[in-house]
Amino acid sequence: VPLNNGDVLEFGICKDDSDTIREGRISMKPTKEQNALVKGCQVGTTLLIEDGLMEVKVVERCSDTELKVQIVRGGLLKARKGVNVPDIEIDCAALTEKDIEDAE
Repeated sequence: VPLNNGDVLEFGICKDDSDTIREGRISMKPTKEQNALVKGCQVGTTLLIEDGLMEVKVVERCSDTELKVQIVRGGLLKARKGVNVPDIEIDCAALTEKDIEDAE
């Protein structure tokens, strides 16, 4: 999906299996970590996508699971790319349950 500088689009947690990344929407699987990430964002928060290659800024907080973001630095977004929010601390453990299981 192309992300064009200046565009405003939806950014949030998948509502169901058919709610995938598409033009006008970036969606993430409803994990504990992703829910905490979106919940921790406020207007003005910067989100970095795909190791910082793309950047969006929150322009509206619709709910604990939905945001409106403006593209600051666009690119071609593919599925399963990471999202990093360097300016906030999320209310979530650093290690996921899977990380702990893998370490055992």
